[in-house]
Amino acid sequence: MAVSPSLPLTGACRCGKVRLRITAEPILTMACHCTGCQKMTSGPYSLSVAVPATGFSVTQGEPVIGGLHGEMLHHFCCPHCMSWMFTRIEGMPDMVNVRATMLDDIAWYRPFIETYTCEKLGFAETGAAHSYERFPPMEDFAGLISAYHAAA
Repeated sequence: MAVSPSLPLTGACRCGKVRLRITAEPILTMACHCTGCQKMTSGPYSLSVAVPATGFSVTQGEPVIGGLHGEMLHHFCCPHCMSWMFTRIEGMPDMVNVRATMLDDIAWYRPFIETYTCEKLGFAETGAAHSYERFPPMEDFAGLISAYHAAA
């Protein structure tokens, strides 16, 4: 079941030099099991919350590109502690994918979908309502977003 957080949400990297703020309702919550996320988090999956770009801001510090330095994904990290904080995706300027574990209050968080279960570690369970072997087809996202908000 999805839960609506109390806004605004605030968060920081591990060392606290970079801080962020979210003032808009989440679009969707996710867990990704891909090996890239496993390596970036040093864990079995990454947890993220997609938020409207207009409701997201860095309020302190200057994050740098880390992780992949490709054309599609831009992983933003603290330049001091190197915590992976958020991702921007080329072609999706209206959304920011924030690492949920960077938030000061994560008690409300539950992943609604999980992706890349084809690379999932055998013991890794998320409790997500919807699972996908890779990413959901683009045509599924509108229904998933509606279902997430209906469950909140």
